[in-house]
Amino acid sequence: MEWYLKVLKNYAVFEGRARRKEYWMFVLVNLIVEIILSVIGSLLHIRQFLTGLYSLAVFLPSLAVSVRRLHDSGRSGLWVLIGLIPFIGAIVLLVFFCLDSEEGNNRFGPNPKDGLGNNLNLS
Repeated sequence: MEWYLKVLKNYAVFEGRARRKEYWMFVLVNLIVEIILSVIGSLLHIRQFLTGLYSLAVFLPSLAVSVRRLHDSGRSGLWVLIGLIPFIGAIVLLVFFCLDSEEGNNRFGPNPKDGLGNNLNLS
């Protein structure tokens, strides 16, 4: 949950790098919240309203963490636009999001795994 809140706190920060763990934990919690809202919305017959409102609220944080994740693998944030290509774009982004971080510093900042970046200590 701390990773999810970290992304929400940095909701419009497109600079820097995001670890795989930060990105995928955000995606996981986001999916769980979507499912819960969908079930509650179905019971109240307002499913599209609740999920639509939530999706709108997390659009910018999702975009920002995606760009930071691309930065971590050494790619420009503009690569997120490849997702506009049906099917192929989603597959390419999935591969990029799964790739490991570039070792050391890159042009987007220090490696968050080194403890020099914006790393959370979750011990």
